[in-house]
Amino acid sequence: MTTRLSNLPPTRIEKLETFLIERWCLLRIHCEDGTVGTGEAGVHGWPRPTAAMIDAMKSYLVGRDPSTIEHHAQALQRHSHFMGALVGGAISAIDIALWDIKAKRYGVPIYELMGGKTRDRVRCYMHAKGNTLDELVADAVAKKRQGFTAIRFSPFAADYHLRKSFEEWVSEAERRVGAVHEALQGDADICIELHRQMNPAESIALGQRLQRFHPYFYEDPMLPDSPAMMGDVQARSGLPVATGERFSSIFQFQELLANNGCSYVRPDVCLCMGLTGSKKVAAMAEAHHVKVIPHNPLSPISTAACVQLDACIPNFALQEYTGESDPPKRDMVVQPLALKDGYLEVPDAPGLGIELNDTALARLGLRDVVTEPPIGRDGSVQDW
Repeated sequence: MTTRLSNLPPTRIEKLETFLIERWCLLRIHCEDGTVGTGEAGVHGWPRPTAAMIDAMKSYLVGRDPSTIEHHAQALQRHSHFMGALVGGAISAIDIALWDIKAKRYGVPIYELMGGKTRDRVRCYMHAKGNTLDELVADAVAKKRQGFTAIRFSPFAADYHLRKSFEEWVSEAERRVGAVHEALQGDADICIELHRQMNPAESIALGQRLQRFHPYFYEDPMLPDSPAMMGDVQARSGLPVATGERFSSIFQFQELLANNGCSYVRPDVCLCMGLTGSKKVAAMAEAHHVKVIPHNPLSPISTAACVQLDACIPNFALQEYTGESDPPKRDMVVQPLALKDGYLEVPDAPGLGIELNDTALARLGLRDVVTEPPIGRDGSVQDW
């Protein structure tokens, strides 16, 4: 039996604390009644500035009712003239933590407060990697044997930026995709990740050559700056585009959908205004007959939040999963979500369904790295 929240004694936000682990910014919000909520911010390239943004928001949050989640997000986003990724990432972490608190006070999983469960398991895709063709194929086959029925990979080797010609580049990409397609023998969907490394003309030409391998999606075939151009890429490449991982507001997704810019939206729950914003994106996508593949390169906190979203939307397609059986991810939570045959089980525990491991947090720390971009043969900066 659950308890009506209105019958619970009132509580207030007492304290916010951030943890900088690896490339990630985690958040815990403590309430006066002892309830603790966990969240994560999605600007994983800049964890320190994101933590500073959360710290700046403390003066607004401390002492307030944790249950008015949408109101707090609106206040924090609209109180000044400026928005953007750091603001969106900080608000996302807060939003996820507040949903964790609210659901724990009810004694139910978050998805029960967001429309109820639509599925029991969440189908995941796993990344395959390899600089050489043999390495890539071997890793893709290994992931299939682990039970994954969808496998994502880059058609480019790590030295793609040193290509001598466009023909050399796309021919090698075609060989890599074809080899993986043949090795998987139809037992797993192939998902192609361009990672914004091509311009529209290049990605259209490559996409036309990859049509015969029937990829499940064609991810980020260009920079996400022009929804209209993304629509043109999807139409002319003949492949279903998946994009949106860099978006920090529902309005960017609205423009993308209005331009038929994708077949799959990729909201990041730790960037696009948290679970609240991502649920709105999913609803907009549903109205356009577009499915959802949440972006998730982060920690087990992000994974848990994604699964709560996946569990309560009707248009879920796939969940990005990067593995959580190795340190530091394995150690960050007391009990990770259960993975079986390439599916994450939807938990029935209150809140997010996971808890941070304080012992591990005490010994883990930030890996401060500013990644050097790849430099082309002509000395110009390339996208990675």
